[in-house]
This record gives sequence, structure tokens and C-alpha cells, in this order.
Amino acid sequence: QVQLVESGGGLVQAGGSLMLSCTASTRTFSKYNMGWFRQSPGKEREYVGAISWNGVNDNYEGSVKGRFFISRDNVKDMVYLQMNRLKPEDTAIYYCVGDSNWGDLLAGHSEYWGQGTQVTVYT
Repeated sequence: QVQLVESGGGLVQAGGSLMLSCTASTRTFSKYNMGWFRQSPGKEREYVGAISWNGVNDNYEGSVKGRFFISRDNVKDMVYLQMNRLKPEDTAIYYCVGDSNWGDLLAGHSEYWGQGTQVTVYT
């Protein structure tokens, strides 16, 4: 029902920055809490962070807290992940997710998932 499309991934040197974008196909975007997960080869899917439907509340996994920042634009139906001071361990496919239920999103049970965008951090 809702399609999420990520963009902005690529190659970046360690210590650098990158901003990911996610576009939603619905005009009811503001009803959904949005977030980001990531997955590296051979590793389990990992929660990165989330932002509430109204953009007031946000939440981050400990290893990215203070480096990554989520924002959203409910007029443009977009959510962003600003990634700063990137580390090689941040290398992963990053997925945009959405769910009307905050807890479900944080638990990795989001209703909607994007196809992912690759982020590779090199030294």
C-alpha cells in the first residue's frame, strides 16, 4: 500500500558524512512513524533510529547516537538520515521503514520497508 524508496547511499571515507533520503508514495505519510534499519553481510538486521509521526520524538541505537540524525518533511513525504563521522562498521544496506505503531517499528516489525541503499565506508 505504501512504497518507500531510499536514495543517497554510496562510498564515503571514514570520518565523512552522507545523507540518506526516503520517499513515501502516500500522502498520508504524516500518519506513520518512520525509521531506519541496516544490515551488513553475515549479520542480523540492526535498528538504527526512528522519528515519530509528527517529528517531535526521535530515538537512536547507541552506536550511532550523536552521529546520526533523523528528520522528516511531512509536506514532501520524505524522511532523512544524516550520517556524520562515519566509521567502517557503519557499512551496510540501509532500509527505510514505516509503521503507525511506534513499538512495532522499533522492534523491527514495520509494516513498510524500502528496498535499501548501500552505504560503504572505507579507510
